[in-house]
Amino acid sequence: MLAAESVLLRRVQTAYVDGASPAGGGSGPAMRRLEAELLGRGHVLSARLHAALGSLAPDELAAAHTRLVGLADDLLGSDRTHTPLFRRFPRTVPRDTEALYVDRVFAFLLQQPQHPCVLCGEARTVHPVSPCAHLVCRLCWDGADYAGCPVCHRRIDADDPFLRPVRAVGAAKAPVPGPLRLLRLGTDRAADATDVVDALLARRTPLSPQDRDDLLTLLPLTPAGRGELPEDIPVRETKALVLGALVREAADGVPVGKLLAERLTTATDVLRLLVVLSDGDAGLVTPTRFANPPRPLRRELLAILDGLPTAYLVEDVLRHPTAWKRAAEVLHPFERHTRHPRAALAVAVLRGTPVDPGTPFGAALLGTAAAHPDAVRVDGGRIRPATWAGRLEQAVAEGDVGRAAALAGERPGELVRRLDRLLCLHTGDALEAELENALRRGLPKVGPGPLLSALGALRVRTEDRTGGRRVFFPRGDVTRALTVAERRAPLPAGLVSAAVASLEGEVLRRFAAGPPYELSVLDPGLADVTVPFTERSAAKALVALGRGSAQPLPGGALLRLFLHWTEPRGNRTDLDLSVAFFDAAWEFTGLCDYTNLVHGVDAAVHSGDLTSAPAPRGATEYVDLDLERLARRGDVYAVPLVFSFNNVPFEELPDAFAGFMALPAGGPRDASYDPRTVRQRFDLAGDSRVCLPMIVDLGRRRTLWTDIHLPSASGFQSVGSHGGGELATVARNVWEQFTSGGRATLWDLAVWRAAARSSEVAVTCRGPEPALLRYLRRPEETLQGFAARVASTEDGDACLPHSDPDEAAARLAAGKRVFLATVHGDIGPDRASGTLYRVFPGPGDASEALSRVTAGDLVAELG
Repeated sequence: MLAAESVLLRRVQTAYVDGASPAGGGSGPAMRRLEAELLGRGHVLSARLHAALGSLAPDELAAAHTRLVGLADDLLGSDRTHTPLFRRFPRTVPRDTEALYVDRVFAFLLQQPQHPCVLCGEARTVHPVSPCAHLVCRLCWDGADYAGCPVCHRRIDADDPFLRPVRAVGAAKAPVPGPLRLLRLGTDRAADATDVVDALLARRTPLSPQDRDDLLTLLPLTPAGRGELPEDIPVRETKALVLGALVREAADGVPVGKLLAERLTTATDVLRLLVVLSDGDAGLVTPTRFANPPRPLRRELLAILDGLPTAYLVEDVLRHPTAWKRAAEVLHPFERHTRHPRAALAVAVLRGTPVDPGTPFGAALLGTAAAHPDAVRVDGGRIRPATWAGRLEQAVAEGDVGRAAALAGERPGELVRRLDRLLCLHTGDALEAELENALRRGLPKVGPGPLLSALGALRVRTEDRTGGRRVFFPRGDVTRALTVAERRAPLPAGLVSAAVASLEGEVLRRFAAGPPYELSVLDPGLADVTVPFTERSAAKALVALGRGSAQPLPGGALLRLFLHWTEPRGNRTDLDLSVAFFDAAWEFTGLCDYTNLVHGVDAAVHSGDLTSAPAPRGATEYVDLDLERLARRGDVYAVPLVFSFNNVPFEELPDAFAGFMALPAGGPRDASYDPRTVRQRFDLAGDSRVCLPMIVDLGRRRTLWTDIHLPSASGFQSVGSHGGGELATVARNVWEQFTSGGRATLWDLAVWRAAARSSEVAVTCRGPEPALLRYLRRPEETLQGFAARVASTEDGDACLPHSDPDEAAARLAAGKRVFLATVHGDIGPDRASGTLYRVFPGPGDASEALSRVTAGDLVAELG
């Protein structure tokens, strides 16, 4: 139950109080302590939650205190021990890293037991430290500052006499105020869990790892966990997860067999279920070692395969040939080929099984093949496939746009995915009739993901980018960036405009089908937030942002990057937090890592390299970035990286996460981990050893969230092993890709939704002349025309100058049914109902009449 409460606190910001008195209670010392501790973690209590907690008996309140603070700590990572190598970081970090390294080498090579110190010559001060047993001089190395062995930087046992209490270095300034998260009183765990699960099941894009874990955690509390599934689960990976959970732990009375027969509608659905039951990846990206299903389940799955249309069955099996060959070994389709002839035929095509017409098995296969000439053909002694994809590729290769468009139109998703290639076959500035007809017929059946991806990519295809690089993000358990040279010629503007208009028209048509609003309030800052893509490999993060999203850093703040990890038992693991710096031309200007603890004049300071992280304390590393000093010395970009130095994959670590805090610029500070200042925290996971989470634009004080992983180098991992030039190339390519405008943004999505459902739209402008812009849909104005006018933030029907546009928007929206879409949830209109999307928490979260949605929920509406 605690795991479910943790999920609900993170997702819907609710806390549950059992045994609370309806009359409420007071605010004694115990309540004030709880409020203070939660405030220090960036959480505040709503009035109803405060009253419910205040009504508890002292022992119940103490238990609730422990539970709530523990949940907040787990969310922010502050429940771990965070002690860097230099415990009085950043004041005592050695400024000469090379001299420190020389001293360490001398002590390692020359120091002998019972001999004077080789560095200072003092006798009787050299003793071994535990557990590495290196001989360390107590005078040369400060036991009040080091948390690890000064020679090898391995974590020292907590009871080793070398370690001494840390001396105070002065009081730190108050932290920079951060966003506060409002905790509301939850009254029904099952109802709240059902709302979350239903929203996840309705998603039309693959779930992120965090969403998948949340779904499985909450599922037992919901009707879906009892087999009462919604009519449609659009994403097949999600459907496989749910069905797998039901097969494994079916409650009494759940008709699992009936559910499988109704829900498994393709061969890949069956494969995904087998993978889930074998604890594999439902996305079919990584290989799975299949477990043997029980005989009744095996027969049910073969019967489902046999009931599928043969042409689709054969083609579907061939989409994942390696996985299906392994799956066939546990399904045994040839054992009862007469009972399941089409399943046997598909596997025979897959395996290229020789067919002997003189045997009963061969004669039966040939008979089944003869009955399905649209799916297979007999070629000598083997049965070959006849696939749709092959016919389409041939039409494209021959440049036959009419035939290619007609074939692609049979499968609308493929039509949109290949739309750029089909447009390249055109010779004029206008869409040819065949493609225009295919789009008109097929677009209503296209999923939101392909639709939005094509829209974003096509909008920049009139630009000449030959000589640049194209960046792809192939499917995988982590996201990697693959680049190729851009060789495509730009497309004619008229052709692109016609295609984009068709796609935008479809998006607006779908949004218009939803219930209307009296008013929509939009924040142009959403133009920097991309629509999520490749979410299935997204990092589990405190703030969910799509890759390529840019956000400003808090004004006047110093950026503290952090890394924490715990190594597997018996496997010493050394993670390294590093930052590479580049100038405006992406020329390497320096680094801050274990080889160079200080970059510039305290412009970047590293807390020291811990080389082990035994449980339960683990290990922590920091890097402090003084943005003003970095910009003054000519550094334009900072590229943080996390390396697994000794090549242990992140997925093998029991605990590993990183992120950044915003600290006061200037003044004394210490090495403590302050959860109130945490702005982003994300888990390190997957079969990866190098993570590039973001790029920092130092001049404009912005971060670009990249969430990508780099291939590991041979040997040990470090900035040096990858080379500054290689990192510059990767970072520059990713930066240019994400800042090119080739991705649909939340601003695009919010404008389309607002124009389709509201006759009035207000836009908050926070420039040098802050104002609230109002747009009213004109009598003869089309939806696309209205959306284009709002998106331009020009030609408004009214401009209301105001020092605080959010306050003006809140007054305008008071008492209305509204759609709010903002970066920060700072707009909280009185007595308003409707829908709220925001990236960061704010006062708007306090309204219980506003239904808060995520970016994934907005995309799902396009289904």
